[in-house]
Amino acid sequence: MKAMRFTPPGYGGRRRDPDEVKRDGWRKQGLLAVSLDDQRLTWPERELVRQLGERLYGARLDKTEDKR
Repeated sequence: MKAMRFTPPGYGGRRRDPDEVKRDGWRKQGLLAVSLDDQRLTWPERELVRQLGERLYGARLDKTEDKR
């Protein structure tokens, strides 16, 4: 059996930081991942994100509830 001459995608190399993954997702696929705790956003911006999330996906689970 011969050894592989290349590294399959997702194996080896460097691990990208979460902000780089989010940036690439936005630029390449039009996906936006935003944390409600992101301090780069103003309060009205965070509130808008929260409202959009609730409208699209429903209310968030409380921290005391089990998360799936």
